[in-house]
Amino acid sequence: QAQLEESGGGSVQAGGSLRLSCVDPGSIESNYCLAWFRQAPGRERVWVATFYPATGSTTYTAAVKGRATVSLDRTEKKLYLQMNDLNSDDTAMYYCAARRSRGGTCSAAGINAWGQGIQVTVSS
Repeated sequence: QAQLEESGGGSVQAGGSLRLSCVDPGSIESNYCLAWFRQAPGRERVWVATFYPATGSTTYTAAVKGRATVSLDRTEKKLYLQMNDLNSDDTAMYYCAARRSRGGTCSAAGINAWGQGIQVTVSS
C-alpha cells in the first residue's frame, strides 16, 4: 500500500514542461527528506531530486539539473517537481519518496515511504 500519492503526470511534447505533486497523509514537513525517483521501461529506478524540509536545501541528479526544481509548499503541504525542457529521456514512472527517520541516507536504500508512481511520457 502506497504511503504517498503522486499526481500531475501525463503526456507532453518534447521541450514542454510538467509539474508533479506529492501528498503525504501524515505530516510532510516531519520527514527527514523528500525525494523523487524515476524508472524508465526496462531500467532500474534512479534518484532524481531531494528536498530537506528542515533546511530547504535541494540536490539534483546531473540529468535534470538546471531543468528541474523540487520544492515544498508548506501551506498546501505538497512536494512538487517542476520539470522544464523535457526530452524523451525523461519518459518514466516517477515516484515520490520520503525518509521518515532523522539522519541516514536519502538514497533508495534509506527510503521508507513510497508513492505508487505516476507516468510521464515525452513525445517528440
